[in-house]
Amino acid sequence: MGNLELDNATLEQLEARLGVRFKDRSLLAQALVHRSLVNEADLADADSNERLEFLGDAALGLVAAELLFKRYPDRSEGRLTHARASLVNLTTLSEIGAEFGLGDFVQLGRGEHLSGGRSRLSVLGRAFEAVLGAVYLDQGLEVLRDLLSPVLIRELDRYGWEGPAKDYKSQLQERLQAAQGATPAYELVSVQGPDHDRLFTMAVQTDDQVLASGEGSSKQRAEQAAARAALAALGEAEGNTDVPAAD
Repeated sequence: MGNLELDNATLEQLEARLGVRFKDRSLLAQALVHRSLVNEADLADADSNERLEFLGDAALGLVAAELLFKRYPDRSEGRLTHARASLVNLTTLSEIGAEFGLGDFVQLGRGEHLSGGRSRLSVLGRAFEAVLGAVYLDQGLEVLRDLLSPVLIRELDRYGWEGPAKDYKSQLQERLQAAQGATPAYELVSVQGPDHDRLFTMAVQTDDQVLASGEGSSKQRAEQAAARAALAALGEAEGNTDVPAAD
C-alpha cells in the first residue's frame, strides 16, 4: 500500500470504536483506502478498499438475512427480502459508518478530500462495507455477527421495515414531479473561504423560480441543505412542516 499506511496508534483508535482488535491490521488499513487515492499515489488498483467492500457486502447480507430469519419467524420471504434491503442500503450504511467516525480515518485523494469526501454518503457507506469485509477475513463470521447484530436491530427499531428516509434531494424531486411534473435544478450561488475551509451556497429552483438556498462545506452538502429548506417551505405552504430527516 505504498508509504501511506495509517499508523498503529490511529488504527487502534478505530479498533476501539468498533470493539474489534485485529490480528492483521493491514486488512483494516486497506479497508480505509478510497479509490481516489489510487489515482494520486503509487498504488495498484487492488490496494483500494473495493475488494474488501465486495466481500463485506456479501457478509453483511448474510448476517442481516440470518438475523431477520430468526427474529421474524412468521414473515414471508418477500417481506424478509424487503427488510434486508432496508438494512443494507447505502443510506443506512453511511449513517452507521458516520457513527463509527469512519470519516476521520478514510484515506482520500486530495481532490476527493477537498470536495467533502469525508462526509459523503457513498464514501462512508462503502468504507463501512470494506471494514466489515476486513473483520470477516481477520476475525470470522461470529465476531462480525457480534459487531453487526446490535446495530442492525437498532436500525430496525428506529426505522421499521422501510429503512431510513431518502435524502432531501430525492424527496424534493419526488414531491415536485408528483405535484407539478417539474424537476429541480441546482445552481452555485457563491463560494467563500480558503481552499481548505470553503463554504458553498447553492440555490434550488424550478423553471425560473428559486425555491430555497442552502450552505455547506461541499456543493453536495449545500444542495442537500437547499433541498431541505425547499421541502420545509413546501410543507409550510401545504400546512405540513413535518419533513423527515435523512442526514
